[in-house]
Amino acid sequence: MSFPSADPNRLRILAALLAMPEDDALDALRDMLPAAPWLEPSLPELARIPLTHWQAEYTRLFISAYPRTPCPPYESAYRQGIMDGPPTTELADLYRRAGLQALDLPADYLGTMLECAAYLKEQGLDGLLRELTEEHLGLWLPRFARDLCDQAELALYRALGEQLGALIPEPPDHA
Repeated sequence: MSFPSADPNRLRILAALLAMPEDDALDALRDMLPAAPWLEPSLPELARIPLTHWQAEYTRLFISAYPRTPCPPYESAYRQGIMDGPPTTELADLYRRAGLQALDLPADYLGTMLECAAYLKEQGLDGLLRELTEEHLGLWLPRFARDLCDQAELALYRALGEQLGALIPEPPDHA
């Protein structure tokens, strides 16, 4: 289980879509279309709504919602209900062994993990990629992707959930 069908560019696009949308977000999505044509159906909806609505949906899904955030993109928060849990330390060590380090975001942030996976694929570090996939992403990404598809109100985030779910399919007994 190590992203057999995902090229590094695809992983980086998925990581980028986990960032808070900024003023140029719609243009950035249009720039991604050649490599990610699956984004196209979400563009009309995003062009119709104010950026603040898009940002509110991002915040509700990934940062803060009452009574609970539906899709926190952090392994510790998602799996254990806490920030900065043991996976953060384990991932920081994995990154160090790969010659990387997470600077601005926690090591267990999904965007950081996808960026790392892209780097590991490019460098041919298959052992570390397998470790990242089997000991971290494989333990929560399928459920996160399903929950994102179920919880997202914007087509962009439902499509993101589908794409993330295709990276590591959910085991049949958990579907």
